[in-house]
Amino acid sequence: MAHWLRFEQNGESKTGTLEDGLISVFAGNIFSSHAPTGETAALADVTLLTPCDPSKMVCLWNNFRAMTAKMEGQIPEEPLFFLKAPNSYLGPGETIRRPKSYDGPVVYEGEIGIVIGKRCCEVAEADIADYIFGYTCINDVTAGKIISKDPTFAQWTRSKSYDTFGVFGPVIATDVDPMSLSIKTVLNGDERQNYPVSDMTFPPHRLTSLLSHDMTLMPGDIIACGTSVGVGSMKEPENSIEITIEGIGTLANTFVQ
Repeated sequence: MAHWLRFEQNGESKTGTLEDGLISVFAGNIFSSHAPTGETAALADVTLLTPCDPSKMVCLWNNFRAMTAKMEGQIPEEPLFFLKAPNSYLGPGETIRRPKSYDGPVVYEGEIGIVIGKRCCEVAEADIADYIFGYTCINDVTAGKIISKDPTFAQWTRSKSYDTFGVFGPVIATDVDPMSLSIKTVLNGDERQNYPVSDMTFPPHRLTSLLSHDMTLMPGDIIACGTSVGVGSMKEPENSIEITIEGIGTLANTFVQ
């Protein structure tokens, strides 16, 4: 298992792997050719960035059976998804900001994210493992009141693509079994979500294969797999929000009203 990350040091963006608080620096592209430089850096001495720079983030709705049951909905026959715009991307430790044009509830959604490792188009589920680079933590932040503001058009993209609303990191973990993992969300010290990946309607390998038949997925693209029960709004003037997936890490941010 490796934990890949990006970081800023002395004004320069670098890539490396993290182990026990020490970063081993790599040159090149993590999704193609890369090699260690021999440099190291202490995690405490750098500023973490998003671990990759996706061309798109594909986000799932209604992909967990427990959530479907709570909403008294129906299990979808195929993945239901929307896209988050790249302007929304935010790394670990950064501040989620309320849009100046919006005064409604701002919602957290703890999720696991699939990171694509190579160009993926119409790939069979049996072969999809070769196209997945690893997994990361996601906070799919949402302006909850916007989605159904217009009764004629559900505004998923707008509600979820405000600046700072596409939070992911801190690392990309490779060689993990996603079906053995759970996602935990802690808001201001209180656990709000704790649910297993195994409850997914469309689990990671099947999901990635199906999406690859709808659109070409590129290296670094992220699939946010959807969330389960426990989502809610961040109501305090300043909020601490942490998404933890054992084996990957903790994505910690603040939200300021």
